[in-house]
Amino acid sequence: MHIPPYENENKPIVDAGNTTVPSNYFNIVKLKKDEVFEYKVPDYETCVVPATGTVNIEVEGLYFNSLGVRYKDVWDGDPEGVYIPTGSTTLITCVSESAEVFIAGALYNKVLDPFVVRRDEIDFVQYGSDKTKTHRKIKHILGQKYHDKVGRLLVSELFTVGQGGWSGFPSHKHDTDRLPDESKHDETYNFRFKPSHGSGLQMLQSIDGSPGEAFHIVNGSTICIENGYHPCCVLPGYEMYYFTILGGISQRSLIQYFQPSHAYQVETIPGIKDMIAKFK
Repeated sequence: MHIPPYENENKPIVDAGNTTVPSNYFNIVKLKKDEVFEYKVPDYETCVVPATGTVNIEVEGLYFNSLGVRYKDVWDGDPEGVYIPTGSTTLITCVSESAEVFIAGALYNKVLDPFVVRRDEIDFVQYGSDKTKTHRKIKHILGQKYHDKVGRLLVSELFTVGQGGWSGFPSHKHDTDRLPDESKHDETYNFRFKPSHGSGLQMLQSIDGSPGEAFHIVNGSTICIENGYHPCCVLPGYEMYYFTILGGISQRSLIQYFQPSHAYQVETIPGIKDMIAKFK
């Protein structure tokens, strides 16, 4: 499902109980200096990530100050985030001139402990090549190394390296719990382009060998992925970024099932096996 960009007025773009991706939650909050946003999402663990600007976070009497080091755009430095336990009351206070804040969430019924992830604690992986048109970089905010501190939520930022190219290829899916071959994870993206008038294409193909759908994605587009194979690409001459939320149904580790028609290309793309491992 494609949700074109709109002024959401700090209200969830993907709310709790969404019919397409029920295990995901996503909000974009825009604040001016000294403004405060308070939220609580029952039954969902969440993660606060400033896209731009700096904020202070208060969660159940604990404080995580000066979160966020990017000011121009999402390419202006590395991300930071705070893990928010399920159903916790959270206050976000803007301490820069302005801030745009992503709130990612996944359905989870246990209450864990909050913690902060600073930029020097981000888990990086870069793979692909210009030759294979698959060159990209991933910055894991809540990735593999936090399995003992997070319930079902995975949060990362994905960047195409250079201008043009494909992401999410070889095509894969994760819409069926049939372990150990595949896990069921709902997924939500929010896209940005550099320059901002750039755009791309999101493909969704339910059945290998049968035609699927394609969506024209622009700066600020949100994509919700319930099922199917889902590669995406960016126009030549532009860079692409997407904020990624994954919510596992029965486990946190993501197990991708590669589309049979294209699975052999896993062996042709440099570093892709490291990328796969980082989501497990």
